[in-house]
Amino acid sequence: MDSHNQESSSPATASPAETQGRTVIAETAVAKVVGVAVRSVAGVHALGSGASRSLGAIREVVGATDLTQGVRVEVGESQVAVDIILLAEYGYPLQTLANTVRRAVYKAVEELVGRHVIEVNIEITDVFIPTPDAEKPVPRPRLTERLGAAVKTQPSTDMNNSTEAGE
Repeated sequence: MDSHNQESSSPATASPAETQGRTVIAETAVAKVVGVAVRSVAGVHALGSGASRSLGAIREVVGATDLTQGVRVEVGESQVAVDIILLAEYGYPLQTLANTVRRAVYKAVEELVGRHVIEVNIEITDVFIPTPDAEKPVPRPRLTERLGAAVKTQPSTDMNNSTEAGE
């Protein structure tokens, strides 16, 4: 028996809070930690396969975001295995991007979840290439022009019934 096992089983060295009871960390919780870590890496355009990204776009329109999209985890007593599907942005070296994502996941899971990561498998399914139209901003009227147009077309909403006083 090694000294690590002796220390962790000895009631003299471990506090009751560490030895009494059991902690279960759900796969959903770990997947969210992973999803946030992956999305923070420059060069990751989106997570998930094409179908799941389409469903995710619909979710975003109604104000819901699935942070676990494109992430699958297996959580054991002390270890975590992670599978990630992502869409990369054009211009980022794909192997370097995968390694950066992997480091971010290891760091987040080990620091925030407290579990050892045994593997992070990454599948890069596509590369997002922006269209020339997407790069050009859509011309919008200046704020003062929009406000001026709104003031001219909106009826008065003064709380003192100014429409009656003006008639």
